[in-house]
Amino acid sequence: MSILKIARMGHPILRAIAAPVDDPMSPEICQLIRDMMETCEDAGGAGLAAPQVHVPLRVVLFKVPLERLTGREHDIAIDLSVVINPVITPLSDERELGWEGCLSVPGLRGAVRRWTRIHYAGLDQHGEPIDRIAEGFHARVIQHECDHLDGYLYPQRMEDLSLLGFVEETLRHPVSLRPEASSGVRP
Repeated sequence: MSILKIARMGHPILRAIAAPVDDPMSPEICQLIRDMMETCEDAGGAGLAAPQVHVPLRVVLFKVPLERLTGREHDIAIDLSVVINPVITPLSDERELGWEGCLSVPGLRGAVRRWTRIHYAGLDQHGEPIDRIAEGFHARVIQHECDHLDGYLYPQRMEDLSLLGFVEETLRHPVSLRPEASSGVRP
């Protein structure tokens, strides 16, 4: 296995649309997935998409750790999970603002509005179908990773760039993302 180099914001591969995987069980795809798992773990990320490691294919992996759960019914802890050729469908119009970071945008985080409840489907690393409903962080992380497959980074999804900042500064000077909260700082 290998730790792969992560593409950073500005690299053209992060702006391109990734191609579907034709044979999810090919030796090349199996090796890519193993390398992506090792890379994600080494980098301390919650997820990783193949374009982030310079491979323009529709493969993502992610995890939902216990500490990120929101208490919603379909926001469940998940060990590292792979989705090949994922397809996302929102299940309602409700969207929620939440903080996101990205291995391709190191040191920064921003507030992004995402659908709160989605359905996603694809294949796992064994070529078996995946068909899941997700809410909360689970829904957020899969949407974030799938954005990479279509050439988007989270800053492009931000509605208010005043909510983009260095991680340590946003932790030192927290801003509530709830609309009813008033801190004197623009939400």
